[in-house]
Amino acid sequence: MQRLRILHRTYYNFSSPVGLGTHKLLLRPREGPELRIESALLATTPPATVRWHRDVEDNSVAIATFDVSASQLLIESDVIVQQYNQMPHDFLLADYAVSHPFAYTPEDESVLLPYMQVAAATASERERLAEWVTQVSTSGQPSQTYALLQRLGLLIQQSLAYQLREEPGVQTANATLARGTGSCRDYAFLFMEAARSLKLAARFVSGYLSSPPSTVNYGATHAWAEVFLPGAGWKGFDPTLGVLVGADHIAVAVARSPESVPPIAGTFTGPPGGSLDVGVWVTPLA
Repeated sequence: MQRLRILHRTYYNFSSPVGLGTHKLLLRPREGPELRIESALLATTPPATVRWHRDVEDNSVAIATFDVSASQLLIESDVIVQQYNQMPHDFLLADYAVSHPFAYTPEDESVLLPYMQVAAATASERERLAEWVTQVSTSGQPSQTYALLQRLGLLIQQSLAYQLREEPGVQTANATLARGTGSCRDYAFLFMEAARSLKLAARFVSGYLSSPPSTVNYGATHAWAEVFLPGAGWKGFDPTLGVLVGADHIAVAVARSPESVPPIAGTFTGPPGGSLDVGVWVTPLA
C-alpha cells in the first residue's frame, strides 16, 4: 500500500465581479477495493453550498452553488488516498475471453452496448480506423486478448508524438492519426475507438498520475482508457505511457465519452474575459 496526497487548485480570475452560476465538480477519486480515501477536503472561495451525489457511472459529483459575486473563484481539493493496486497484472480472464475475437454474454452485452459504439462519424473514418487497427492483429488469427490490447497501447505510445494541449476538447481518433500528435486525453480516446472497432467495450477515465519530474512531464492530471474484460472487469490501459494502469494511477471519473467528465464545469454572468490557472500536485506520503 502507498499513501498519496493529491492537491488540486483551480483559480478563475475575472476582469470585474461576476455572478457565479452552479458548478459541477469531479475531483473526488473513485473508491473501491484498490483505493481508499483517508481524508478529503473540498473548499471554495467565495464559499459555496456543496451537495454531493453519485451519477449514473457511480462517479462522486459535487454541485456547488454561490450566493455572492466575485472577481476570483478558487476551488481547492485536498485528498489523501491509500493505493492498493500494487499488482495490476494479477488478474484472470474468463475462459471464453482469453483469446480475441470473442463475444460478450448476452446479459453483459445488453449493458455494454453503449460502450461498444465507435464514435467516428462517417463510414470512411471508421474504415480508416479499422485499417490502422490491423497493425496489432495477427493476420486474422486469434490473439491473446490482453496481449492484443497491450500491443495497441504500445502502438499509440510509440508511433505518435505526445503534445501537451491547453485548449479544451478531445481530438477525434482520425484527427490524432492524421496529425501524428495528441495529448493524454487524445491518446485515451484513440485507444477507446480502436478497442471498440475490435468489438470490445471501452470507456474514458480522467484522474491523476503520480510520477517523478522528468524531461517529458505528462503532468499530474491524466487520462487513460478502460476495457471491460470478462472475469477481470474494467481494466485500465494507459497509451500515453504504454502500460497497464497500476499504483501510480488514481481514477476520478469514468464515462462513455470524454466530454462528459471535465474536472470542473460551470457558468458565470458578467463581462467576458478572464484567466484560468490550475495547479495539481501528487505527493507520496510516508
